[in-house]
Amino acid sequence: MRSTTLHTVAAATAAVFVLASCSSEGGSGGSEASGELSGEGTGDSCSIEGEVPLGAVLSLTGAAASYGESQQRGLELAAKELAEKGGITYDLTIEDDQTDPKQGITLFDQFVNDGASLIIGPTLSNAAVQSDPIAQEAGVPVLGISNTAAGITDIGDYIFRNSLTEQAVIPQTIAKATEEFGLEKVVVMYSNDDAFTESGFEAFEAALEDEGVEIADTLTFSKADTDFRALLTEAQGLEPDALVVSGLIEAAIPLVTQARELGIDVPIIGGNGFNNPRLMADAGEAAEGVVVGAAWNSASDNPENQAFLEAYQAEYDAAPDQFAAQAYTGLMLIDEAIRSECAADRESLKTALGELEDVPTVLGEFSIDENRDAVHPAVVQVVQDGKFAVLE
Repeated sequence: MRSTTLHTVAAATAAVFVLASCSSEGGSGGSEASGELSGEGTGDSCSIEGEVPLGAVLSLTGAAASYGESQQRGLELAAKELAEKGGITYDLTIEDDQTDPKQGITLFDQFVNDGASLIIGPTLSNAAVQSDPIAQEAGVPVLGISNTAAGITDIGDYIFRNSLTEQAVIPQTIAKATEEFGLEKVVVMYSNDDAFTESGFEAFEAALEDEGVEIADTLTFSKADTDFRALLTEAQGLEPDALVVSGLIEAAIPLVTQARELGIDVPIIGGNGFNNPRLMADAGEAAEGVVVGAAWNSASDNPENQAFLEAYQAEYDAAPDQFAAQAYTGLMLIDEAIRSECAADRESLKTALGELEDVPTVLGEFSIDENRDAVHPAVVQVVQDGKFAVLE
């Protein structure tokens, strides 16, 4: 088990936001037990005396570590800014599920028993499918910040997400790509041993059918595979107008690289798993022209996004990715929900999250719909000169 500890010291009159390990003295359960999770005022004037215990389950090691590390940075940046805002003291514990759903189950159990008001995460949808029911049964709200597979919020009325589903983003991606590249026939590839990538495949399949694009063949692989040459050669022989791929970044990088090495020069259209700077950093020139639907546009000029970009760059000397933006937004939305009624117990948070509407965020104007899913603008991107740019 891996914990992340960050102590932010503030003046006595300000809130202190603590990212502490679960083993720290005076665990998270005390605030709820003492009934100090409601206060006075609303919005910016809300003041809650007790600490608000929050848990986060992220993949900081293992196959999804690149996503989890970005999420950790996003949460830490939001934590720092909320500490400066004052009025509410948060006790946020970030734990590593090691990209292992079994470890995620253990951590969810831990946070439920420790009295967390809400759990953020986990990073991957296949982990959420197994761990979210624990929180649902215990009546603990969950905010998924990167769970895009279909059916996640169907687990129950305590399960929310601020990440757009593949079903929300992929149809826009395919429609734009069909228009841009005149797609008539494609080959679809996906890893068939992961809930997220399987959901992405289903969304791609439906969207292609809606656009009247023929699927010449559907080729499957394992999320652990790194050699795609045989599959790509098979796809190449079908002379498709594009390759459509639902896979995690660990598969996306060698797949894209090997496709270009084999002389496949048609567009490659990826799902949300391709939304990672590692695609450009590790695949290099081979990543040029890859098309990806996204829940966040780094070039957006809304004031919240511009402030986030500047603060993230200053804090980490690096540009954020979508996963950092969604994590940052997630914590800000939790704060917005708590301040709406100045209450942070589990039931109040569940109610307030469901009522979020037209909130200005890094992701754009954000609302939660009746299914507890995110509603905000999506964007279709293409890799140009080593960076994601909007596909015009």
